[in-house]
Amino acid sequence: MPYSHLNDYPADIRERATRVRLACFDVDGTLTDGRLYFDGEGSELKAFHVHDGQGLTLLGKVGIAVAFITARGGPIAKRRGADLGIDEVHVGVKDKLACVQDIAARLGIGMEQVSFMGDDLADLRVMLQTGFAVAPANAHRWVAERVHWRTTARAGHGAVREFCDLLLAAQGHAERLLADLLRVEGVRVEGNA
Repeated sequence: MPYSHLNDYPADIRERATRVRLACFDVDGTLTDGRLYFDGEGSELKAFHVHDGQGLTLLGKVGIAVAFITARGGPIAKRRGADLGIDEVHVGVKDKLACVQDIAARLGIGMEQVSFMGDDLADLRVMLQTGFAVAPANAHRWVAERVHWRTTARAGHGAVREFCDLLLAAQGHAERLLADLLRVEGVRVEGNA
């Protein structure tokens, strides 16, 4: 059975998704819900959604490069990137556009093959220079009205996974990934779970 939700997206969104070879993500307000937690010693805490992590891992499995690019410093984004096997984790970035352009140049791809998912003004400049600008459902209005597509899920609540699933389906990887996941020691497992 083909990925049933792909045709729910407009043709131009599906077409943009087919070109993506580098998927870049802001961290706060995109991979997280945007809230910042601090403990009594001033250490920062963040919560990440496990579904988003699975989606990012699947992108890597099919050869779509993933990058985290955040203006905030600190070790949390680096730790999450390391947990997911993401090499391109850039923290404390003052010029996100220059950072993305550098990564794309190193990968030998054009900006039309880059997506950027972000939620607020610090992301807008870079988003407008990529082939596929995406925002979570709860992005700031000034950003939301200027992107190519908005997820239905909120940031930190599966928005990144929703975007990853779109990329995987549009590029024809979803069915193979699902089939591979349903195999156990060479036997296909069927069920209604």
